[in-house]
Amino acid sequence: MKSGFLPILTARFTLRRLTEQDLDIFARYRGDPEVARYQSWSSYGIEDARRFYESQQGVEFGVVGTWYQIGIADRETDELVGDCALHFLDADQIEIGFTLAREHQGRGIMREAVTALLDAVFAELGKHRVIALTDGRNKRAARLLDSLGFRREGHFVEATFFKGAWGDELLYACLAREWKERRG
Repeated sequence: MKSGFLPILTARFTLRRLTEQDLDIFARYRGDPEVARYQSWSSYGIEDARRFYESQQGVEFGVVGTWYQIGIADRETDELVGDCALHFLDADQIEIGFTLAREHQGRGIMREAVTALLDAVFAELGKHRVIALTDGRNKRAARLLDSLGFRREGHFVEATFFKGAWGDELLYACLAREWKERRG
């Protein structure tokens, strides 16, 4: 896979590998109960962040079956505000995930970051399809995916036992040709 994939620059942010200097902020926003509400973790501390960071050091970009974590950092200060992840499903398809610190939500940050990431995934990496799964209650994630032109392909009713209760899961997808048409 292309070694020059990162960093990706947007108007306000740099998408880059996570660094050790990010760990305090990473642990803080992931430990926020509101941020963790629709994520796979319930609590998150500095040791969790350190273990996760160390596990990512051995991950080679583009290997099928792996998740590759990408930090979203303020372009001026280099302070981490959130993160995205790419899950390489096969040679042609990727799953995307994203998390944003609560104090940065509602300002178009994730839209800017995911747009830049998708531009690169489709144009530079030549991927055919990107999917995203979200908790059926996560209205913000659903609105973001809708606004980016993702198609809702599935609504799985009470399909996952999550944090002590059965919950719905929404499946979104976007094809390279759809993205290119939308972006002009």
